[in-house]
Amino acid sequence: MTKDQKDPVFVLVKSLSKSEKRQFKLYVGRLGINQDSKFLNLFTVLDKLKQYDEVLILKSTQIKKQQLANVKAHLYKQILISLKLNPSHQNIRSQIREQLDFASILYHKGLYKQSLKILDKAKDLAITNEEKNLAFEIIEFEKIIEAQYITRSISTRADELTFQAKEISELNVITSKLSNLSLQLYGIILKTGYVKNKNESNVVTTYFKNHLPKVDIVKLGFREKLWLYKAHLWYSFLMQDFLNCYKYASKWVSLFQQYPNMINLNPVFFLKGNNYLLESLFFIRNKEKFVQKLKIFNKITSDTNFPKDENVSTLVFLYSNFHKINGHFIDGSFDDGLVLIPEIEIELHQFNNRIDPHHKMIFYYKFASLHFGAGNNKASIKYLDKIIANKTLSMREDLLCFSRVLNLVAHYEAGLDYHLESLLRGTYKFLIKMNDLHEVQKEMIKFIRGLQDIYPQNLKNAFIDLHKKLKVYEDHPFERRAFLYLDVISWLESKIENIPVGEIIRKKYLAKKT
Repeated sequence: MTKDQKDPVFVLVKSLSKSEKRQFKLYVGRLGINQDSKFLNLFTVLDKLKQYDEVLILKSTQIKKQQLANVKAHLYKQILISLKLNPSHQNIRSQIREQLDFASILYHKGLYKQSLKILDKAKDLAITNEEKNLAFEIIEFEKIIEAQYITRSISTRADELTFQAKEISELNVITSKLSNLSLQLYGIILKTGYVKNKNESNVVTTYFKNHLPKVDIVKLGFREKLWLYKAHLWYSFLMQDFLNCYKYASKWVSLFQQYPNMINLNPVFFLKGNNYLLESLFFIRNKEKFVQKLKIFNKITSDTNFPKDENVSTLVFLYSNFHKINGHFIDGSFDDGLVLIPEIEIELHQFNNRIDPHHKMIFYYKFASLHFGAGNNKASIKYLDKIIANKTLSMREDLLCFSRVLNLVAHYEAGLDYHLESLLRGTYKFLIKMNDLHEVQKEMIKFIRGLQDIYPQNLKNAFIDLHKKLKVYEDHPFERRAFLYLDVISWLESKIENIPVGEIIRKKYLAKKT
């Protein structure tokens, strides 16, 4: 029986670098008894396989079918232990936890003074590096030991530990509330996208205000400020308040400039902050600052001192390529942007097991939009079909909806009107199902449906009429979200003036600069 290639042990083995594989073999080979062990034989077989095949595994090893699950579990554990010992996977957190383990061993041996000495150093390290959950855990352990190891300074020591515990506990509570709020807001935007109407806006605003803890910014450290800025950022994104998005993304990135040692400790948060900074600049169409910030981002992430694990490498790939494409949307240079697609697709295949469907869909939508802007409508449809075929409707519903609207326009532009009526019906039903049918979409569907009844000589007037109807929604608090996904206004102006849409966007960009 051939199982899904996503088998956890198989995926873990395939994720290992050559040096990690070599270290694993050295680790298990330290005991001669392991040389012919079943879990090591299983590792060797999995390493050679291109896809997980249980039948072939059983034939190639002496493992019986009923033993396979246990052998895989043991192999999984041994690989993780080996990786834990690898210097490249050790950081401040692992160092603190190691010291905590050492202190625990000494405590259980009755060596209280030695244990307290290690804990004191570990606590300082945790507080310095904003690891306050670990710091609180250490303080609680210190209190247990102090209760048994009586010294002359116990009264002042008790006060000191009580104060530290109270102070750090309060900050941990603030962090927990802010991280919960941030995660909930992020979950909303991942599922449904921006707020669609006044009711949704009121619900999100009420939730945000009710769950945002009152804080004294002066008393907050790096970690608390980070989650505070995150919560405000996601609220601003949901409300399509992109100036405030820029404000809080800038605060987020500036925080790392104030605490440069946190970049290596929290590279993922550093990358995400820069990503949202670039995204907000893209939405407010500030190309000059966008290019400047992207250049800084690329310089920092390509530096040899910047962390380079698999997770970080994946995020660098995603964000750098998303924003390379976005730069071409700002000034309408679609033709120039097309050269990026084959390059990104090659890398996308290499990162296949590390990129989730949500981010793959974003790439496909950007590819489709580049081709549409360049007038390659059939190529645009090819990428839109990949999104529309995705049945994970709980993810980015707004992206799925606007993909269908762009698909309609691309079919019309490509002259593929032989099944346009069925596409119109399907799109209309889908938008109704997603509760995402708004005025801009209604007018677009009505317009495309009526095209077959318009004489060629009247077509320009029809485009002008639609342009007038949609122009009023360009700054509407909820309807304007449609233009974030598809610049319908510029498309209509290109049809009216009979010039490429890229040229229209370029004119607007240059006019805004002057």
